[in-house]
Amino acid sequence: MFSFFDARSAKKFGAQMAQFYIAAMPLNMNLKEKQFAVKSLKTMEKMSLLIGSYKQQNKLNIYKVAQMGNAFKWALKDAAYEDDYVDKLTQWFVVTVKT
Repeated sequence: MFSFFDARSAKKFGAQMAQFYIAAMPLNMNLKEKQFAVKSLKTMEKMSLLIGSYKQQNKLNIYKVAQMGNAFKWALKDAAYEDDYVDKLTQWFVVTVKT
C-alpha cells in the first residue's frame, strides 16, 4: 500500500527528463522557428523512447505520474523557460507517460 505513494523514482525521472530537454534545447540557441521545431521534435522523440523504457521497468499510478510531471515542470521553470511553453511541454510529457 505504501508503495503507491513512493514517488521518489518518478520525481527523479521527471527531473532527469527536464535536464535532458534543457541540455538538448538550451535557451540561448539562436535557431529560426522551423529549425527550432525540427530540433525540438527530434528531442521529444528521443524522450518518448526513454519514457517507454522507464514505463516498462516501473509501475506507475496517477500519483506517481503527477509527481513526475510536477518535477519535470518545475525543473523547466527553474531553468527560465517561458510559462506557456513549459505548460505545453509538461502536458505533452504527462500524456506521453500515461499512454
